[in-house]
Amino acid sequence: MSNTKQIHKPLIILLLSFSFCSGYAQTGGNHDFKFLTLTNSARSAALGSYWLPIKDGDVNNTLFNPSLINSDVHHSFAMNYINDFGGINYGYAIYSHTFDKVGSFAASMQFLNYGTMKEADVAGNTYGDFSANELSANIGWGRELTPHWSIGANLKFAYSSMYADYNAFGLGVDVAGSYFNAEKRLTVSLVANNIGYVLEPYSQSEDSNRWFPFAMSLGVSQRLEHIPLRYVLIYNNIEKWDLRGNSQPTTTIDPITGETTTKKNIDKFGDNLMRHLTFGAEFTIAKVINLRGGYNYGRRQELKTETRKGMMGFSWGLGLNFKRFSIDYGRSMYHLAGSPNYFTFSANIDRLIAKRSPRAPKSYDEKD
Repeated sequence: MSNTKQIHKPLIILLLSFSFCSGYAQTGGNHDFKFLTLTNSARSAALGSYWLPIKDGDVNNTLFNPSLINSDVHHSFAMNYINDFGGINYGYAIYSHTFDKVGSFAASMQFLNYGTMKEADVAGNTYGDFSANELSANIGWGRELTPHWSIGANLKFAYSSMYADYNAFGLGVDVAGSYFNAEKRLTVSLVANNIGYVLEPYSQSEDSNRWFPFAMSLGVSQRLEHIPLRYVLIYNNIEKWDLRGNSQPTTTIDPITGETTTKKNIDKFGDNLMRHLTFGAEFTIAKVINLRGGYNYGRRQELKTETRKGMMGFSWGLGLNFKRFSIDYGRSMYHLAGSPNYFTFSANIDRLIAKRSPRAPKSYDEKD
């Protein structure tokens, strides 16, 4: 009976946290620290999302889903680099360690560098160069309540230096809960990301939204039993139904007859629903090569052009699993002008320096 109470209490606290998030976090408008929503790993980018509900010893998945911080990622670390548009570079590094009877922790650092720019006034007078960048130092904690349930949270310290001498500082958290079924190779996660507030804005007189860019999402992943294929389905932005915005046309004009047709409510509903969904699949060859692909309908609708839609919203990638480390590449199609490239290096210290230890990461699929 006592063990049941110990399990129920953290679950109740987690559910109350999610309720608080949906009730008080602000959506829409302009937010500072938007870089906290960027995809940071090649695997996530290839599968079309910024976070993943996959429990398989990949420490990269814990950055946005702290309920996956557990002993499987003990002594694991990863480094990620993203080559973005216009010479912008960003990435992160993460390391995890498990302490007996306390839980598992993960420390990470995210960065975004906009490069060097000229400082000038309205008259065109220059005053030298300045750099713009954003940083976030994160401490995550996770704990397995039972073989099927786990919870976790991240604490974020975000700093931004965007406009020469203007800086901003904010504090935020992520909370998450996950369900695992080893027999069915199934993982289900509920995450609430970027519950935070800008404590020190760029200017005390600014009228921008000082809340972090909050989002709540539900994701499921499952590796099929007889085929080395894993699917991922994610429902993003639970806290906000209407993602179409007022800029979306409600009528269409026939180019031949010139007649105006009003979109049906069922079409609007379907379009809005699809904007919440992200689809991904990962096919493994001989446990060494991972072929990945994803589709983000909402991203495609927001970034496509009417004259040439291209492959916006689609993503793909490749993962190579060596004996002591893994290398991943991902590419996500954002615009005809170009798309960011994602590179990830992951390893486990125990595997690098010695034979596999009892706590070295072991694939969730291997436990079945």
